[in-house]
Amino acid sequence: MDITLQDTALYLKELDNYLILTHRRPDGDTIGCAIALCLGLRRLGKRAYVLPNEGATALFAPYWGDTLAPEGFIPASVVAVDIASEGLFPQSAEPYRGKVDLCIDHHPSNEGYAARTHLEGDKAACGEIIYALLQLLLFPQPEPPAFPFASPKALWEPVELLLPQDLALPLYLALSTDTGCFVYDNTSPNTHRIAGKLMETGIDTTQVNKRHFRTKSYTRLRIEGRIMETLELHQQGTIALAAITLEDMAQLHAGEVDVEDIAAFPGQLEGVQTAVTIREMAPGECRLSVRTTAGLNASKVCALLGGGGHAQASGCTVKGSVADAKAAILKAIEQVQGEG
Repeated sequence: MDITLQDTALYLKELDNYLILTHRRPDGDTIGCAIALCLGLRRLGKRAYVLPNEGATALFAPYWGDTLAPEGFIPASVVAVDIASEGLFPQSAEPYRGKVDLCIDHHPSNEGYAARTHLEGDKAACGEIIYALLQLLLFPQPEPPAFPFASPKALWEPVELLLPQDLALPLYLALSTDTGCFVYDNTSPNTHRIAGKLMETGIDTTQVNKRHFRTKSYTRLRIEGRIMETLELHQQGTIALAAITLEDMAQLHAGEVDVEDIAAFPGQLEGVQTAVTIREMAPGECRLSVRTTAGLNASKVCALLGGGGHAQASGCTVKGSVADAKAAILKAIEQVQGEG
């Protein structure tokens, strides 16, 4: 069932004992949203926790605080943030398949698996939605003037006030990381507006951006070097295919933190309009990330292979070798191009 942002706020005010889920291989958006929502619910006097995610890297360690659920916590309501499908659940969330009470998301490909879904597919980051939701939850809203002097919308016109710093920091993390530090094409005036309001709280945004965009390990630089050595260019250099194999990871002694957001790297090459990063996750299984500019719909491309996401940033999983994944994604790209 699709519900409005206002109904989402009413639902969260009604219940208690919340468990918040993040997606597999969590990024700053899902983690930032979960933490901010958890802390916001606690400010309402609710009991709320974030489900520990085994895929979370040390990169996000400074943000968790005391939000992670203790062993044995039994929720009364399960909330998913930034998760488009149950197929994106981490292993820790598998017991909650078919049991999600509320999903808050910005992926147009959301599969509607939750009992209630609030979806805003035009938002660059789920953090934009959580920001607006926290405004409704935490700050008193004006009563509308008597009819006919105001439209019914006035009842829920948010009073936009500065959030506490402990909520503002994870929300800024969410916005910054899902927009590539505000340079991806999904960045909108609303994204910048909210980022500005979060900065007004006095949070240290410099450290967030330095940590996630300007600091690289030696191993990360070697990974990028390996990508450049093996990069394939197609269609007059407009399509870049990059692959990271299990052998690469072993040879370079790389971990998950060393390949965080690696999908954005091939797209930095001049002339590239579609960047595909293929990660061999296990023998016979590859995870693909597609980033596009100049009109190709990445979500349509990945949907042909059982995935989805946004028009300019999507992903899918292909069974087979790296060579099989390359052939499959090129065929899917050509099919979508032919339909356009």
